[in-house]
Amino acid sequence: MSTFMAKKETVERGWYVIDAAGKPLGKTAALAATILNGKHRPEYTPHVDCGEFVIIINASKAVLTGKKLTQKYYYHHSGYIGGLKKVQYSTLMATKPEKAMELAVGGMLPHNSIGDKSKTRLHVYAGAEHPHAAQSPKTIEG
Repeated sequence: MSTFMAKKETVERGWYVIDAAGKPLGKTAALAATILNGKHRPEYTPHVDCGEFVIIINASKAVLTGKKLTQKYYYHHSGYIGGLKKVQYSTLMATKPEKAMELAVGGMLPHNSIGDKSKTRLHVYAGAEHPHAAQSPKTIEG
C-alpha cells in the first residue's frame, strides 16, 4: 500500500465564509489559518499548497478577550533610525479591523512560500457584505 501525495495541479479549491461577529479574534483566525493551509482535508500534504479560499466577514465585530484592547500593540518599523511605530489594538480595531484580522491569520500560517501563497487567498471585510457571491462559498460555523 502506498501513501497518497497530493499534487498542486490536482487540488480543487473551494470557498468558505467565516462570520467573526461576536467571536474572539484569535479563534476566528485559527479556523481561517487551518482552512487556508488545507489541514482540514484528508488529502493534506505538508509540502503542497492544498489550502482553500477564505472570506471573513464582520471583522469589525470580532472581540478581543481580556485586556488585549488596551495592552496589546501592533509594532512595525519604517526602516529608518528611531522609526519604530506602535498602534494600540483599540485604535487598530476601530480604524482597520481587516488589518488586525489579517495580521492574526498571517501569524498562524507557515512563514515560507506556501504561507505567502495562502495569504493571497484570504479576503477580510469589516461588514457583512462581500463581492464573492458568484463563487458560492460555504458557511462555516466555528
